[in-house]
Amino acid sequence: MKRVLRKPGAPTGWQTAHSIDVVTSPELQSSQHWQQAFAHTRKDHRYYEIVQNTIMPDFDFRYFVLRDGRGHICAVQPFFLLDQDLLEGTSHHLRSGAAFVRRLWPSFLKMRTMMLGCAAGEAHLDRHNEHASGDAALLAHEITHHAKTLGAKLIVLKEFPAAYRSDLEAFVDHGFARIPSLPMAELQLGYKDFEDYLRRGVSGRMRSDLRRKFRAADAGPPIDVTVLRDVSGIIDNVYPLYLQVYNRSDRHFEKLTKDYFCALSRKMPDKSRFFVWRCQGRVVAFSLTMAHDDHICNEYLGLDYDVALERHLYFIAFRDVVSWAITNGYKRCLSTGLSYGPKLNLGFDLYPLDLYVRHTSDRMNRLFQCVLPLIQPTKAEPVLQRFRNYDALWAKAGDCVPPPKRAQVSGSVVKNSG
Repeated sequence: MKRVLRKPGAPTGWQTAHSIDVVTSPELQSSQHWQQAFAHTRKDHRYYEIVQNTIMPDFDFRYFVLRDGRGHICAVQPFFLLDQDLLEGTSHHLRSGAAFVRRLWPSFLKMRTMMLGCAAGEAHLDRHNEHASGDAALLAHEITHHAKTLGAKLIVLKEFPAAYRSDLEAFVDHGFARIPSLPMAELQLGYKDFEDYLRRGVSGRMRSDLRRKFRAADAGPPIDVTVLRDVSGIIDNVYPLYLQVYNRSDRHFEKLTKDYFCALSRKMPDKSRFFVWRCQGRVVAFSLTMAHDDHICNEYLGLDYDVALERHLYFIAFRDVVSWAITNGYKRCLSTGLSYGPKLNLGFDLYPLDLYVRHTSDRMNRLFQCVLPLIQPTKAEPVLQRFRNYDALWAKAGDCVPPPKRAQVSGSVVKNSG
């Protein structure tokens, strides 16, 4: 399936995208470009293949291939098709109200959807350079046609970081609405060690609370941590801990599998790190992190709740991951969404992620834009408004609001709770 768009006066050459194909994964495997795709991110092309093969068997994965004037591939943008529940990720109150309507109208606010991005994690453009805006403009012009051809009524650009707002402004020009998704969180690691972080990175009250928790944890049998690149040999010990956290959550997104963790171990050992905590030989917690460039990201956490609350394993895991990151020279620690209360107190800032949404019908799209503010995900998380850079979730393209500088008072951090 190919559509060719040539803009009047557009330059021809190796790097400028001129046409779009839609291909499947087998068709992409022989592409030399695909083997280097998304290399500027921690989730490069290998991660997309792992997700497709291990945790999303019901999704229909496809890829937009952008070609230059000579027919060479210059960018690839993954997408997938699914039957999307538009209330997924919204508040319990809203979902409960919709459940009543769905007794009579089962498909209420459910729609066949094309999602551009990563099925498990934030999305990126393949090229984050001077050509990215041109790629986005071509996609924005053509994507509605492709969505209609593939039977999708809704198009969503899923969780693109705010750094792409200028590049993706073309989608707004083509009728897409930008709304904030549930953000990630980010902690700057400009500290000598974890003790320096405690002195300068959190409030006095939080510092005292953390030290009390660590003393309580140390009062029991020792909890030791090891950092692994491969958990295949202990997957039967760590996977049930992931399920404990997953099942306790009132919001369910992608459900990972044992094969997912093992595939990361085999195919991405250069970027995957598995922190495993043991007490008296028993695995009681683990954290999947991914490292790239100047940052490390906490992707998924597993806890044994028989001991987690009493021994404060959440905070033990945070301390050990941050300590390891500082020791190994990382400058930032990212964390996926949710658990915003503890992250607020630990000194994290929000790391905004955006959704770009439109209906394929122009008439329905005008109506849909009125509904979006009512169901946008951040409405269900009022604690987000207490973060000092909350306004960054809504900032215009090219006008992202930087976090204010932290004021140091007697070794503690003064936080703006408004």
